[in-house]
Amino acid sequence: MTPAIPNPAIIPPPGVQPVQPAQGTPPGGANQTVPVKGPSFAEVLAHKTAAPTFSRHALDRLRQRGIEVNEPTIERLTGGISRAASKGSRDSVVFIDGTAFVVSVKNNTVITAVPSERMREHVFTNIDSAVIA
Repeated sequence: MTPAIPNPAIIPPPGVQPVQPAQGTPPGGANQTVPVKGPSFAEVLAHKTAAPTFSRHALDRLRQRGIEVNEPTIERLTGGISRAASKGSRDSVVFIDGTAFVVSVKNNTVITAVPSERMREHVFTNIDSAVIA
């Protein structure tokens, strides 16, 4: 029988201690669990697919400009934000049926909304992407 050759892919980097199997655990550690730090996958997924929040400013603009936001609009907005996030966007404009929603992709928050009648005089600044949803 030849001696085992170490595999560099499974050798921990210098200064990192390997996880030791618990007493009575069979070699190979098939039953080992390593504690995970940070949010779980389910928490991250729920946050990424959750409906966006609306800033106070956005709520004021929706009310002042008579923009109605219903469930289908929220779903399309959520999808648009998700698409922007998948491309690495931080701040984006999501266009839905003639309304422009300026969103913070990172915070999943609508910052303001502009209806089509007011877009001719409006300049969008500090955005890095646009999504048509």
